[in-house]
Amino acid sequence: MVKLLFVCTGNICRSPTAEGVMRHHVEAAGLDDAIQIDSAGTQGFHAGEAPDTRSAATAKARGVSLDGQVARQVTADDFYTFDLLLALDRGHETILRRKAPQGMEEKVVLFLDYVGVKSDGEVPDPYYGGASGFEQVYNLIDQGCQRLLDRVQTEYGVVA
Repeated sequence: MVKLLFVCTGNICRSPTAEGVMRHHVEAAGLDDAIQIDSAGTQGFHAGEAPDTRSAATAKARGVSLDGQVARQVTADDFYTFDLLLALDRGHETILRRKAPQGMEEKVVLFLDYVGVKSDGEVPDPYYGGASGFEQVYNLIDQGCQRLLDRVQTEYGVVA
């Protein structure tokens, strides 16, 4: 089983969207027994909360559910549990690399760079903006998750 952890700041906008979108693609491919997906935040100030209603609504409009997700903060155990910790922006990548136990830093990757999505490498934080920001984030994440699924299948030999 390949285990993936998406990480943003508070685990209420970007990383739960990535978790939901990736889960959607994995289930559609019939690989839910081979790929485990979760999300977390570098900070714990939203721990216990559901995803932001704007993220959930944007995903739902595309047929993707964020139901049942609960925000949590990254823990030291995550570096041992997950094969990849996918940072949604460079700040998250820096924090994760600092928190990584020795020898685990290579598990931390910048999500969009890792999957080759042409952008500045970061999924922007939509929290303080309007609906268009949530749409932009969803589109970047969806494109990235499709590529991530292909990469995981190739590199880890995951088949349905």
